[in-house]
Amino acid sequence: MAKYANIIIDISHEKLDRTFQYKIPEQLQQSLTVGMQVLVPFGKGGRTIKGYVVELTDMAEYDVSKLKSIVAICENSVPIESHLIALAAWIKKNYGGTMNQALKTVIPIKQKTVRKEKRTVCLNIGMEEAKEKLAQFKKKHSVARVRLLEALLRDGELPYEVVTQKLNVTLSVVRALEQLGIVKIKSEEIYRNPVKEQEKEQYRLSLNESQKEASNTILSDFNQGIHKTYLLHGVTGSGKTEVYMELISEVIKKGKQSIVLIPEIALTYQTLMRFYRRFGDRVSILNSRLSAGERYDQMLRAKRGEIDIMIGPRSALFTPFSNIGLIIIDEEHEASYKSETVPRYHARETAIARAKMVGASVVLGSATPSVESYEKALRGEYVLLQMPERITKKPLPKAHVVDLRTELKEGNRSILSRKLQELMEERLQRKEQIMLFLNRRGMSGFVSCRLCGHVIKCPHCDVALSLHNNGKMVCHYCGYEQSVVTRCPQCGSSYISAFKAGTQKIEMIVKKRFPQASVLRMDADTTKKKDGYEKILSAFANREADILIGTQMIVKGHDFPNVTLVGVLAADLSLYVSDYRASERTFQLLTQAAGRAGRGDKPGEVVIQTYQPNHYSVVTAANQDYETFFKQEMEYRKMLCYPPVWHMLVVLVAAKEEGCVIALAKQLKQIVAEKKVPDLFLVGPANAAIARVNDIYKKVLYLKHENYEVLISMKDLMEQFLNENGKFGDIMVQFDFNPMNGF
Repeated sequence: MAKYANIIIDISHEKLDRTFQYKIPEQLQQSLTVGMQVLVPFGKGGRTIKGYVVELTDMAEYDVSKLKSIVAICENSVPIESHLIALAAWIKKNYGGTMNQALKTVIPIKQKTVRKEKRTVCLNIGMEEAKEKLAQFKKKHSVARVRLLEALLRDGELPYEVVTQKLNVTLSVVRALEQLGIVKIKSEEIYRNPVKEQEKEQYRLSLNESQKEASNTILSDFNQGIHKTYLLHGVTGSGKTEVYMELISEVIKKGKQSIVLIPEIALTYQTLMRFYRRFGDRVSILNSRLSAGERYDQMLRAKRGEIDIMIGPRSALFTPFSNIGLIIIDEEHEASYKSETVPRYHARETAIARAKMVGASVVLGSATPSVESYEKALRGEYVLLQMPERITKKPLPKAHVVDLRTELKEGNRSILSRKLQELMEERLQRKEQIMLFLNRRGMSGFVSCRLCGHVIKCPHCDVALSLHNNGKMVCHYCGYEQSVVTRCPQCGSSYISAFKAGTQKIEMIVKKRFPQASVLRMDADTTKKKDGYEKILSAFANREADILIGTQMIVKGHDFPNVTLVGVLAADLSLYVSDYRASERTFQLLTQAAGRAGRGDKPGEVVIQTYQPNHYSVVTAANQDYETFFKQEMEYRKMLCYPPVWHMLVVLVAAKEEGCVIALAKQLKQIVAEKKVPDLFLVGPANAAIARVNDIYKKVLYLKHENYEVLISMKDLMEQFLNENGKFGDIMVQFDFNPMNGF
């Protein structure tokens, strides 16, 4: 039994970087668990205040004689924070990092933001008395006071902004009248609501057979108090969002709340509007473009029970709802559900853990499920629900795979194949819309010599410099820049140039080839402003443009009924990334891109341009054949013992001194090796994918094992060694389980 508890005081406070240790009285040792709210003596006076248990331990961090004891466990107190703290403890155990890092991930910290108030100036005296005061001010030529009193006699009360801006009455004048008791200022706190006011509409929609079957299966279990994880595998355009809304509607009737996770900021506006039209202002949203004040206000509204549905990326998973019934993860295969900062948690597994703690159901939805989720569904760990047809049985788009090698041999040097140009011409004549998707994964504007193959790299980081339009070559890791070189520094030849085909270049090519077309471009540059996504998507949805060009953000979940042609440019570039998931990601991207065509009444077509037309991920994506892709991909994973067949733990060691990095990485490897765990696969230390960033050296260890718990125990072993040997302060060590992106 643990003897000590680390406790955090006043969870709503900004400073979450400090816990306090208390002794656990013998009578509480059996019943105390992480997340419980307790009463503890605090400060010099020993006043009793509430705190939350974040960790139980046998190790005293201070002089035991000076440690105070917990007074009691709070009766009937199971606030939202308790299960969020328990969730933070689960994240720490399963993904590494410190408890404080896990807490800061999970608990919405109140930041110092200006309270948003609605202030109103109104009369504080009767009408007759006000008229007498007005006459007095007129005699004294108090122009501002006269102007304000006349307006208040006419309107009764006025917004503070109207008084100061429209009437040009200063705050000092208002305060003077307030001191005289003539006016008063009413103030009420208002929320910063990121959702523009919309009227809730009468919602009528009848689900088709496969939609009904999916929702009935989930709701039947839910109504019986059975909470499982469901994988909703529906082809693009099969109506998964309608199923989500049907489920949420029923969950709300039971007095419970729902969280809907979506992978991209680009999705939030269109998705949110569909939810808002059905559920009105009981819906809110979180995304990285909200101000700190807006984010905190939404969390506060959730905590106070003023909303029923929260929509957002992975951070929305930690919405402090007190009565969660349902967590939905749309496009569950997306890599953005894995955190790239410590703790490197995966939203899918974390959502399932949170749901188990509070008795909620989880729905994972995708047209291209992750190999991990589909494998779990086939094993029966998840319930597999299939929606194999589009709504109203619309056909999937017809796919054309174009071999770019043949195009080049036959004299077409354009980035647009002849087939794509021909179909674009047709669509423009018929006033139908086109989407061109540039698969930029694994591609950057690097500068290389065509004679000797030398690539210009950053002197501080092991990465190629990117060419920018201002004639500079820039490192995107440390910011180093230099002018463009005209001769190869290696062999002296002049055959040196950039490998570049960005969205801007494609836009220029398309405008030149189709001058009659109106073109929109959607990428990081055109969506920098807060409402950038919204404006471009709205303009395209309103048919203000014929062609939309973009990167990944245009192919995720958007629904444009007039789009009948999708062109996938450089389809196979993502196959060249040094990542065991490259084929899976290529298949997902191509399937999602193809799925944007033919979602309305008119049939759609997709042109996939590639240098590898026979690769299984390209062939199966063209046929929208997930099962065949899954079988071939699993053979590859089995052969090389990759997830989900085995599990992987990557340990990153980084510091400015390369010798220190190598020494510690070798020590960690030795600690693991000495345990002689059967079937544990251990490789390294090796250079990270980028071995040096901003003069910081990076080495990695790879551990693989069939059992995830074995890897957790190895992580615990290494953490214990690091904690007991506090001399590694300048060396960073991070853990990543089943990584989505390499270090």
